[in-house]
Amino acid sequence: MTEKSGSLTRRILELLASGQASTRTELSELLGAAPSTVSFAVGKLLDYGLVTEEGTLSSNGGRPRKVLRLGGDGYAVAAELGGKHAHVGIVHSGGGLADVSTVPFTTADGPEASLPGLVETLQGLADRHGRELLRGVGLCLPGPVDVEAGLVTLPARMPGWNRFPVRDWLQERFGVPVAIENDANCMAVGEHSVRPAAQRQAIMVKAGTGIGAGVIADGRLYRGGSGAAGEITHVRVEAAHDIPCSCGNTGCLETVASGAALVRILRERGLEVTSTEDVVRLAGDADPEATRAVRQAGRYLGTVLAPNVNFFNPDAVYLGGILSTLEPFVAAVRSQLYEGCHPLVTEHLVIERAGLGADAGLVGAGQFALQRALAHALHAATGAHP
Repeated sequence: MTEKSGSLTRRILELLASGQASTRTELSELLGAAPSTVSFAVGKLLDYGLVTEEGTLSSNGGRPRKVLRLGGDGYAVAAELGGKHAHVGIVHSGGGLADVSTVPFTTADGPEASLPGLVETLQGLADRHGRELLRGVGLCLPGPVDVEAGLVTLPARMPGWNRFPVRDWLQERFGVPVAIENDANCMAVGEHSVRPAAQRQAIMVKAGTGIGAGVIADGRLYRGGSGAAGEITHVRVEAAHDIPCSCGNTGCLETVASGAALVRILRERGLEVTSTEDVVRLAGDADPEATRAVRQAGRYLGTVLAPNVNFFNPDAVYLGGILSTLEPFVAAVRSQLYEGCHPLVTEHLVIERAGLGADAGLVGAGQFALQRALAHALHAATGAHP
């Protein structure tokens, strides 16, 4: 298998696994490839047993279209890690989500202390859904991830995690392919999988205790030259002055627009808050100080996003994370984008909350796990590099 054909077959498997496509016609449209080229690649995958055909879809004229599915049943267990909790669940091929829950998880305890409990939880999920059908494990992490090496690099809020071999550690315990990825990237991929095919360029912003962004370019996650694409949290902003940031610098967006910043700001104003959840609760109850601070944080975020939106000209900006549940925050971001961007850029721009809400990262982590499992299966069938 040539490198070009191998890339096409891997992309076909990704689209089928995510549920974004289920016919040759849809694959051809999403890939921008000739129908004959797609049909040839699908034929090979059918021969390998990696794809099957099941029934037909009705069509508006012409021949009925055969439905494509991944060969065999299977799922991934996935987890999105936060500061004190982990969001866990089952992600099925085709994008389905099941058995979702939130469990205690203390990231600050370090990987060797905190991961064993998470493994026990995920193994329990696998036992309930059939261990023999487990295809992969996906982990969504709140820090910079070296995807190739399978570890976290220089995380600001994850003491003890720097360069810990997370992926290999988990693979030893599960015996299936493991994928780890940054939380904003997971959210971007998860949200993109349920959006209209026309929205091929997008920016997904996670606004929680910290701030991050994932970029979808031409329908695929864009990581950039060193994997740091979307790193807006440490952009310098005038309003931050010389406030120290967790990255070691001063004056970053994170110091005035993140959940952690809002906790600090409101405590300085005399309010009793200890977490981003406290901030959201107060703003949700229309506390004037909290509402004012949240709205200002949205303005700061929108001010930093505007030049990126002008430059990239996306079809959509999705807002996720706990701060996106607050309408004053969302409205402030939207207002700054309309004010700071060229009218041609915002004419058809979609600016809204993530449709998957708190599950976007979980869906993305599961998709990455299934993609990695499929790449390994393709390698076993053809010898192509996984």
